[in-house]
Amino acid sequence: MNLNLSSTTLRPVNVIGTVKGPGENGNQYVFITADNRYVKIGEFVYYEVPGGAGVEAESAEPLQILGKISDRRLIDHLPDRIFADTEVSPETIAALVGFTHPNAEIYEVTVDVIGYFDGRLGFMNPRKTPDPGSKVCLASDWTLREVLNRKQPQEVGAAHIGSLLLRDDGAVPIALDVKELVSTHMAILAGTGSGKSYTAGVLVEELLLPHNRAAVLIFDPHGEYSTLEEMRGHPAFKGDDGYAPQVKVLRPDDIRIRVSSLEYADILMLLPEMSDRQQSILSKAYAFLKRKKGQARWDVQDLIQAVFDADRQTDEEGNEKAGSSAPALEWKLERLDRSPYFDTMEHLAPRDLFEPGQVTVLQMNEISQEEQQVICAAILRQVNQARINTQKELITPDDENYLPYPVFILLEEAHRFAPANEPSRCKAVLRTILSEGRKFGMGVGLITQRPGKLDSDVLSQCMSQFIMRIVNPVDQESLKYGVESAGRDLLKELPALTKGQIIISGACVNTPVLCKVRRRLTTHGGETLNAPELWQKHFQPHHIEEREAESAPVVPRQRPQSFRR
Repeated sequence: MNLNLSSTTLRPVNVIGTVKGPGENGNQYVFITADNRYVKIGEFVYYEVPGGAGVEAESAEPLQILGKISDRRLIDHLPDRIFADTEVSPETIAALVGFTHPNAEIYEVTVDVIGYFDGRLGFMNPRKTPDPGSKVCLASDWTLREVLNRKQPQEVGAAHIGSLLLRDDGAVPIALDVKELVSTHMAILAGTGSGKSYTAGVLVEELLLPHNRAAVLIFDPHGEYSTLEEMRGHPAFKGDDGYAPQVKVLRPDDIRIRVSSLEYADILMLLPEMSDRQQSILSKAYAFLKRKKGQARWDVQDLIQAVFDADRQTDEEGNEKAGSSAPALEWKLERLDRSPYFDTMEHLAPRDLFEPGQVTVLQMNEISQEEQQVICAAILRQVNQARINTQKELITPDDENYLPYPVFILLEEAHRFAPANEPSRCKAVLRTILSEGRKFGMGVGLITQRPGKLDSDVLSQCMSQFIMRIVNPVDQESLKYGVESAGRDLLKELPALTKGQIIISGACVNTPVLCKVRRRLTTHGGETLNAPELWQKHFQPHHIEEREAESAPVVPRQRPQSFRR
């Protein structure tokens, strides 16, 4: 049924202006107001139409047609001369020259129509602009709580991220639809210091609360998410049935990837620069080893042996001899064999990484970028294949790859793993997951401070966007093409947003909103170091005496008498 929220008999109507006429396009209208308190960019207003007038409705009650303010301009105001004398109140001079209205300024405000809210279908645009003279009202907090959110806070599948920015703190909570958030993928896009990791921490907290109990994996290149361990024993995360979230923090020493799970291109990325012939021999050896071993495990020494077998040459007399490339390849492969992160037997299997009610943090802050790329690509490939095989019932519960539930993966510094215009081991598998993962219950969240450096195909597949303060013009421009659901009017607000303020748009909310992120329940692990405070703390007082001694004037020594002239 249609959710009609006018209810004027129960709630007072706040009329703030009168419709002047249509705007520049068919989805806009313009109203006139003298009340500057409410005409903020992004604010929600409405006009009413009869319940059966051109729209489908089950009730004859008026329908609220919600809209969002996208522009305003001053069209009538006090003469400039009034403001020239700073010693005299403008109101006093205004009264002398005949301005008796308490608000002498008149504004023309442009509104983009969103539509009326239908409980089954969401917002429906009636394509009927208001008649000139219609009253424009400020949407009430109660109305916005009901129509902006797909889910209400504390409901199963809801993630309470914060509250509507333009209203009193907490007056209009913003709760995201977790189902849409994790199945259609999401991106957090923000400049340095805007609070992107803080926001990600809030989302993870919501996913691990008793009414969600998600299975989450975080790729953490900077070691910022270990503070999520505070969820253990925290009263807010305890369920009535005894539930408590599990937090598994895997530090670099705990990370192991089985060598036999690597692809040829993975191995190539981990090796020093090689000649075309060396690459050809390695490719032949890898293909031979995969055919020979099949699904069986193999190690670097097996690959080295295959390289020597592949590097055989025949001279003019038909005699076979060893080539010169194999020893060079052996030296390079031995480097891979010494890496602590790639092993013959030990391996981070999907069942080790995921479990409902558990977040696993892979700390990769001590691992080289090339190794991070390969580790991430290998895990993403295996998890994706695990979900596909489990869904198709191709594997049994005793298999290490058995994953009978949806999973969500959060990727920090996503531009490192899927860079624009650069080769990457993760880019191809991310594109596959983002385009097909929804069918198999595999969701991905990308976090980056440089959206302009993130692959555009990868970004465009994220159907929910969280956009924070961005001042770089290149990054701002990339959002216009990579983030379709955020209105251009809100993107204009990006440079003015402060820390913790965020534009949320896409599948997880009914319409784009400006939101203030709520306070975290756990400690934020990515705080900027307070350099002056640390300098003061670690300064050693005895250095003062040393420096005074160093700066004391040097008294020239008297030469012996015998050397004087």
